[in-house]
Amino acid sequence: MTTADDPTGRRDRRRDQWQRRRRLERRLHDGAALRISSLALRLGVLDAPREQIDALQGEVASALDELRAVAAGIYPPLLHEAGLGPALLERVRATGADVALDVTDSRCGPAAEGAAYFALVEVLATSDGPLAVTARRDGTDLVVTIAGADPALAAAVADEATPLGGDAHAAAGTIVGRFPCG
Repeated sequence: MTTADDPTGRRDRRRDQWQRRRRLERRLHDGAALRISSLALRLGVLDAPREQIDALQGEVASALDELRAVAAGIYPPLLHEAGLGPALLERVRATGADVALDVTDSRCGPAAEGAAYFALVEVLATSDGPLAVTARRDGTDLVVTIAGADPALAAAVADEATPLGGDAHAAAGTIVGRFPCG
């Protein structure tokens, strides 16, 4: 069996990818975002016509918003800081989706939480009706259940779960994804 065919090797590489995503998000947040914020403050004390300063501050604020959106798309800061439940709640509120969330406070590793988060984001983005999402720790796995979603979206959940050694399936109008917490 080659390294590419080794399931443990694939899982390790996928976990490493999630760690790199998290480090990149931190670099964007702690580096570029802080520098742009500092620039915005410094603009406020310049001796220039107020309308020019206001216009520059508006452009800086827009750039900072775009940078934060990119960083959140790599790995949402709230996911790292508070976990899957708060990160999903923030996403649901931001999109206005009709979703009932019941997510455990029990934490898993960043790979499992990140994969589950982005799988759910994909399902939320392509679902039109109300959904009920539960996420529970079951031994060494994070098990996510999505009621009300199109069963075809189980493939999107599997795309995130499978590289970690998990799986996803659909039955009776419910998608179930299993993400190893490793």
